[in-house]
This record gives sequence, structure tokens and C-alpha cells, in this order.
Amino acid sequence: QVQLVESGGGLVQPGGSLRLSCAASGFTFGHAYMSWVRQAPGKGLEWVSTINIDGSSTVYADSVKGRFTISRDNAKNTLYLQMNSLKSEDTAVYYCKMGLSKGQRTQVTVSS
Repeated sequence: QVQLVESGGGLVQPGGSLRLSCAASGFTFGHAYMSWVRQAPGKGLEWVSTINIDGSSTVYADSVKGRFTISRDNAKNTLYLQMNSLKSEDTAVYYCKMGLSKGQRTQVTVSS
């Protein structure tokens, strides 16, 4: 079955950086569009970014454009999210997503 396991979250100061990873298994990773979504405390799920099957096309929410970069390594079945210039409003649990499947999440906290 589809398995998505996120890692790389943590506590970081405003302006800092984190790199999230999502290890995928149970499906043909190289054939799947992949996304990152997040959920801030007390709020609904927010789409963050999507990447196409070979990484040649990416799209971002306006709230993260210019600060976050989505990428993938199809040889390693892994999705990434490089997050720079982090703000307190980026505090959320982050999930990687493939179709209707979501990972187990990783917590990102941006605070001084």
C-alpha cells in the first residue's frame, strides 16, 4: 500500500531554514505528481506546492512563493521541500501528498 513518511521538521527561528523529506513507497513514485500541504494550529489544510513527475514543473501557493522550493529524486523515491526565510506563520504540520494519500506529517515550528 501507499506509504509516505515525512521527516526534517523541527524548531527554527524566524528567518531560518529547514529541509523536509518524504520517503515514498508502495507505488510508482516516478509516475506520480507529488504535493506538500500543511495545517496550521486551528486552521484547515492548506496546499503549499506541487511538482510534476520529472520535476520540470512546479507550482507554489502565494504564501510561500520565492521562499520554498519543491524537488524530487525519483531514483531515491523521495520528495523534498526546502524552506527558507521561515516566518512564524509557516508554523504547521506538514504532509506530503500523492492523490488522496497523505503522509504521517512532520511538525515545523518557527519561533524565537
